[in-house]
Amino acid sequence: MVIRNRPMSSLPVLPAGHQGTAKASQGNCKCPSADAPKPATSIDARTLARIEKHPCYSEEAHHFYARMHVAVAPACNIQCNFCNRKYDCANESRPGVVSELLTPQEAAHKVLVVAERIPQMTVVGIAGPGDPLANPEHTFETFERIAAQAPDLKLCLSSNGLAVPEHIERIKALNVDHVTLTINMIDPDIGMEIYPWVHFERRRYRGREASELLHQRQMESLDLLRKADILVKVNSVLIPGINDKHLVEVNRTIREKGAFLHNIMPLISAPEHGTVFGLRGQRGPTQAELTAVQDACGEGSVKMMRHCRQCRADAVGLLGEDRSQEFSKEKVLASVPSLDASKRLQERESIELFREQIRKAERLVDSPDGIEDGIGEPILSGDQPGPLLLAVASKGGGLVNQHFGHAKEFQIYAVDAVGSRFVGHRKVDHYCQGGYGEEAAFSGIAEILSDCAAVIVSRIGASPRQKLEKLGLPVIESNNLIKVALREAF
Repeated sequence: MVIRNRPMSSLPVLPAGHQGTAKASQGNCKCPSADAPKPATSIDARTLARIEKHPCYSEEAHHFYARMHVAVAPACNIQCNFCNRKYDCANESRPGVVSELLTPQEAAHKVLVVAERIPQMTVVGIAGPGDPLANPEHTFETFERIAAQAPDLKLCLSSNGLAVPEHIERIKALNVDHVTLTINMIDPDIGMEIYPWVHFERRRYRGREASELLHQRQMESLDLLRKADILVKVNSVLIPGINDKHLVEVNRTIREKGAFLHNIMPLISAPEHGTVFGLRGQRGPTQAELTAVQDACGEGSVKMMRHCRQCRADAVGLLGEDRSQEFSKEKVLASVPSLDASKRLQERESIELFREQIRKAERLVDSPDGIEDGIGEPILSGDQPGPLLLAVASKGGGLVNQHFGHAKEFQIYAVDAVGSRFVGHRKVDHYCQGGYGEEAAFSGIAEILSDCAAVIVSRIGASPRQKLEKLGLPVIESNNLIKVALREAF
């Protein structure tokens, strides 16, 4: 399908006074910038209202709304072979990593400071660095303080599920209506390869007994959360040779138990992290393996999350744009918060107006009437190619709006004659580095995008363009809606 370029004047315009939620990268390259969103998922109205401003539960919302994690829970009640909470690198995004631990009082203070400076922040979560319910008093005191001082923020909890049954009533009382459970197996024999031990009721369990206990408690947690009308996202770590084929069964089970979202994440196992899997040489999945498992699990009644960035336990900001280092404990505690509820409301209203403008534009692209409005006419041949993978440089929303040299990730879409489907994102080292390391960065980008049919960017320099095209990877420059740019490329 080929569609003529839609005039830029017909695209939605950013509301006056709205600065957007993504910043142009800084560097030697000069390039234009723009921001914009994607259509809502086809779910019932009540659920849509619960997730529409939640960046983790809504693929569209993550382009516009920020979240933060507060690190108040250092202890954990299980040991995972893929986890080592002692390691920290300020430049790394990985679950379980934090730079500083906070008390509940410090965490609540930090939330107010961040909410003032990032008015599009809508969600506060506790995800560690251990398990929040292995630190219940710190976790619940933190939530109580936040709810009292910033009631417009959604509260989220991430857990392995072992201790959810004991705390379900308190979770409900605090209106925590989004809970993430990490479930990597439903077969205790597979669990034995992932979990060395489980600590429960003052006893440490090992081997199959530990896996059986964890599995039973996780299934009970799913049932209790469903009955409490709490939306559940399930995280699963894909470990090649251990649970890669098994995750289809995990998906089927959580679907039957009413989970809303399934996030299948790649194992991170660099040996320098000091995890058991890393030191053993257990590899993570390739991008093709990850996508294959996600596709095998399908969408069904449980939606597949493909925009996860595997965040730190002290992450701040938009997904993919961690600003935690701007809000160190020293800086935050020296600040006096002055939270302006009207400013936050105004920011949300502006974002929602912008999102609706983009939705209307994208509906026009899909509408037959759009042909008369200058979008162009579809040209279908009898022999249509299969789905193509196309890589898009975008800072968010529904626009191609990022320079090739500034991209730290590419959004990948599978496109055919029927339409386009978001597959996931792929992280890269940005190319423009002031003349240092650009060759190495280019080699990495070329390898990561080697299975793509084309790269779509807002701008690109002559040198990287020539290099990509020499490798058989065409480059398309566009400042259009992603949906239109994808069809043109296809």
